[in-house]
Amino acid sequence: MERKKDNSAIKELIVPVTAVFIGLVLGGILMTLTGVNAIEGYKALIMGCFGRLEYVSETIVYTTPLIFTGLAIALGFRCGLFNIGCEGQYIVGLIGAAVVGAMDLGLPTFIHLPLTMLSGMACGAIWASVPGLLKAKFGIHEVVNSIMMNYIALYLSHYLVNGPIKDPGITSPYSREILDTAKLWRFFGQNSPIRVNSGIIIAIAAALFVYYLLFKTTIGYQIRAVGFNPEAARYGGISVPTNIVAAMFISGALAGLAGAVQIMGIQFKFLDIFAFQGYGLDGIAVALVGKSHPLGVLPSALLFGILQRGSQTMQMLAGVPKETIGIMQGVIIIIVAAEGIIKGWLPIRKILGTDKKAAGKEVGRA
Repeated sequence: MERKKDNSAIKELIVPVTAVFIGLVLGGILMTLTGVNAIEGYKALIMGCFGRLEYVSETIVYTTPLIFTGLAIALGFRCGLFNIGCEGQYIVGLIGAAVVGAMDLGLPTFIHLPLTMLSGMACGAIWASVPGLLKAKFGIHEVVNSIMMNYIALYLSHYLVNGPIKDPGITSPYSREILDTAKLWRFFGQNSPIRVNSGIIIAIAAALFVYYLLFKTTIGYQIRAVGFNPEAARYGGISVPTNIVAAMFISGALAGLAGAVQIMGIQFKFLDIFAFQGYGLDGIAVALVGKSHPLGVLPSALLFGILQRGSQTMQMLAGVPKETIGIMQGVIIIIVAAEGIIKGWLPIRKILGTDKKAAGKEVGRA
């Protein structure tokens, strides 16, 4: 039984690992074609992410929101839903946390801090529930609705930060700074330039929670059953509409939590967003490379956090065009999404045991 589990784990890992390897090789080829030493380029990538304590901190800062949005997308995938609206849910999470965090209610930290975090989660959950309800009740595809909700969130944030929630003391379109009682703890002090904070701990805890929810609870089983085969789930007595709404609600809460942690640990105020920041959209790539598994999202988010942070230092130190990193990311995503390309490759087929002759031998031995 243990051997079967080990083989299953290897089969799940082989496609994303191969995709990352091919992406890195292609990145090296592109660097060489543009006249850059590939070894120096990757050295700049590693040094820019891990060369100094500040760089490690910034890598974690880039990774943290990707964990939340990756989890949000992965949970939706498990229910057969494509929650492409994570970007909008992230934005309203930013707004909710900024508003509640700036309220001077005389609350102690142990009340104000979780209240601020929950407000971001609630905003994201409610925002995601709209396309969830439309999908469950009327069968309207969640991709179209959630994309529209992204733009509503973006332009709503423009209005709010230039009007109702704008800090009257400054001319820039910023909200008031949140109170100290609503700020997450920074590992090296609140005024330190090293910005890594307890948000990364919350992100890891969220991944463990989603894993437990999906694989150890009844609601998680129902969500996965609906995603695997909604008709069979309905035949088995599982309410498909209820689980669609529940999955979108939880997914939105995770995306909203990404926004709340960003406000509470990094920005401390809402800054006017002129274009999508990309955390929600990058979460799709994180979930794909992580094979829609909560624990797979953690290394996947770290990979994309390293690539995002490292692209800056590669450009500054080695003269690598920033677009090279984008191409590498695109190649990795394409290969993981079209995993049949990898699984159909002869050496990989032998490793995975999908070769017909190998399969025949296994049957004979059994």
